[in-house]
Amino acid sequence: MTPPPPQPLPPGSNPASDSATDPRPGPGPLVVLFGATAGAMGPDLGSDETDLILLVWQVVEPRSRQVGTLHKSLVRAEAAALSPQCREASGLSADSLARAEPLDKVLQQFSQLVSGDVALLGGGPYMLCTDGQQLLRQVLHPEASRKNLVLPDTFFSFYDLRREFHVQHPSACPARELTVATMAQDLGLETDATEDDFGVWEVKTMVAVILHLLKGPSGQLFSKAEVVKQKYETGPCSKADVVDSETVVRARGLPWQSSDQDVARFFKGLNIARGGVALCLNAQGRRNGEALIRFVDSEQRDLALQRHKHHMGVRYIEVYKATGEEFVKIAGGTSLEVARFLSREDQVILRLRGLPFSAGPADVLGFLGPECPVTGGADGLLFVRHPDGRPTGDAFALFACEELAQAALRRHKGILGKRYIELFRSTAAEVQQVLNRYASSPLLPTLTAPLLPIPFPLAAGTGRDCVRLRGLPYTATIEDILSFLGEAAADIRPHGVHMVLNQQGRPSGDAFIQMTSAERALAAAQRCHKKVMKERYVEVVPCSTEEMSRVLMGGTLGRSGLSPPPCKLPWQCWAPCRCTLYFCLQASHHPPTPPSRPPQH
Repeated sequence: MTPPPPQPLPPGSNPASDSATDPRPGPGPLVVLFGATAGAMGPDLGSDETDLILLVWQVVEPRSRQVGTLHKSLVRAEAAALSPQCREASGLSADSLARAEPLDKVLQQFSQLVSGDVALLGGGPYMLCTDGQQLLRQVLHPEASRKNLVLPDTFFSFYDLRREFHVQHPSACPARELTVATMAQDLGLETDATEDDFGVWEVKTMVAVILHLLKGPSGQLFSKAEVVKQKYETGPCSKADVVDSETVVRARGLPWQSSDQDVARFFKGLNIARGGVALCLNAQGRRNGEALIRFVDSEQRDLALQRHKHHMGVRYIEVYKATGEEFVKIAGGTSLEVARFLSREDQVILRLRGLPFSAGPADVLGFLGPECPVTGGADGLLFVRHPDGRPTGDAFALFACEELAQAALRRHKGILGKRYIELFRSTAAEVQQVLNRYASSPLLPTLTAPLLPIPFPLAAGTGRDCVRLRGLPYTATIEDILSFLGEAAADIRPHGVHMVLNQQGRPSGDAFIQMTSAERALAAAQRCHKKVMKERYVEVVPCSTEEMSRVLMGGTLGRSGLSPPPCKLPWQCWAPCRCTLYFCLQASHHPPTPPSRPPQH
């Protein structure tokens, strides 16, 4: 791209001295910037995740009212297919874009040419000026993030011409509804209707609007720039906080290993509130692929909603509206211990899972080693406990920087005692969730055996009117099982689905189903045996109520026969024992009413 020669200045003028002696000092040089993508235009710019294909810009010196050379540069797009709307408006073709420079080269040329034009107009720091928020927030920043490009600091602050226009003309329509054409029309400006070079008319008209605005009261013009946050800031949220529902969205379909930083990167260009990413957990305390995100204002939230079905890696992410109450429920906390733990700013949080119940601060610090010290030593550790003080095997640790956290993550699945320890990134919101969950509704209820009381008596019998499902995915839910059984689900007895948990309270992959008759149980087993659920085949075999009861009370049912539980048959013994955990689900989704406890023997 060969730029045309700079526009000559009036004879005898000296921009540097003119700006220095200007009785109405104003903002520094403005770079009026226009851009387009290969897809949507106007208010939907950037909503379809298409690449940037065009940049047009011109420098304006507000104090001397001088303008620099107008530049236009095509940008090579990875997917060169143009939308019909873009092809008609721009007159560009895939061949012309294929010969263009890639985005990183265009940005280098942009910086060089702008610096040269600014120097000719008197020098000084310059600021971008765009028509609306979309070009920078929805196009340049997300695309640079996808392509791992580092944008210059210039692109992290800018003036929105629509808002500047609205400062001087508050009676006009709302700022977000303004366009370049309507601003020029409201000011009575004559524009060049013969200009058909795509992007050039827009920049020339924006320059004319700026120069006209500067003729009026300009004390408040170009005084408050829009800022794009360079880094997501972590922080705690209190249940006493009031969160505006117009600032919150729910993201669904996240990879399970996603961290708050990954979510912030997905929304790159938009300003997320401090501590505004809350990753949601499932009933087992693991991430369920959803997150609630709180933005600094409603305009940022509306732009976030336009990223519905944008991609994180190979997965598309759904983005919906959410409420402030939902965010506080997930991210809020009241524990002073948690508040003190999270009060240290700019810390990277890691979660440790699977710790021996006897592990203390010294054990965890020794496990991590001196090469990745925890911030504050033992004070930088937070152990998760049941309400009665028993350890859960989970803990959180603080690290002063990303490098130390990365060193600690290399200890993932390292051995402490006789257990391997899982380490992964965490967030302030996840700390609150985990502590809230154990404090109000612990994942492993602390009851005497059977640890989860049987919600209704299981009638003993040898008739094989039950089926056992073996090899279920650990993430299987009641809906998954009903869908897996298909038509046979209609033959399940009320309260007849029993999912077996192991002694750590996690799904074991087994479940028992009580059918209405032995014939129905056999038919279900024949129809569903070795069918696939979530890429795993599941064994379905008939069994009796007695066999089911003994397994649920802690016995085992293997191919070689039935092994008795460590206590007597159901309802015959309430002495403490180590029984298999299980819970009962019913198709109606209403929890059964527990019967009265049987008499003590």
